[in-house]
Amino acid sequence: MPPIVALVGHSQSGKTTLIEKLIPELMSRGYKVATVKHTHHHVEPDDADKDTRRHLQAGAAAVVLGSPRAVVLTKATTGETGLDEISRLLGEVYDIVIAEGFKYDRNVAKIEVHRQAVGPLLEDVANLLAVVSDQTLNKEVKQFAFDDVSGLADLIEASVINPERVRSVLYADGVRVPMKGFIQEMVANIVEGITASLKGIGEGKRIEIFVRKNSKS
Repeated sequence: MPPIVALVGHSQSGKTTLIEKLIPELMSRGYKVATVKHTHHHVEPDDADKDTRRHLQAGAAAVVLGSPRAVVLTKATTGETGLDEISRLLGEVYDIVIAEGFKYDRNVAKIEVHRQAVGPLLEDVANLLAVVSDQTLNKEVKQFAFDDVSGLADLIEASVINPERVRSVLYADGVRVPMKGFIQEMVANIVEGITASLKGIGEGKRIEIFVRKNSKS
């Protein structure tokens, strides 16, 4: 799963505008960026593509709409989908995922976006890395002005992207199994050692393995 940072804050605080500035800044540093937007509204397939809706109504668990310019995935859910599951759907090809919202996801690093005119700071924000604000605040975490996009990108690079020297991810029946750093490195070394002896594999830094055991033998 790619490293994730979530920008949280009240509505109209400027989260989307700040993300629009962060994306090209991080891209200019050579990072591949994906974004995730949280919404409380019910999301349905575009009415212009009625076939997608018909597939879902027939019972399909997921439908992919492919076009020459974009691929759209619609996945049926029974409740709130967390960042962990969404990032798994995105895949492992991105260097950083920037989420807008998801303030209650306690496992993700967060940056609060705050404007004095919009409302007070959020309460009980877990894993808070920094605050972006239009005023000086009495907070122990790092603070940035709205125009200091470069400084904010430096923090994301140092605190979220770079610490992941090795990333190994294990899912069992769709549930992510946490692994400590030394276990991740051990798994990566074992897999790399196995694949090094196989023909047709170059020296890529990303290896994916999928295993499904059929209980019916």
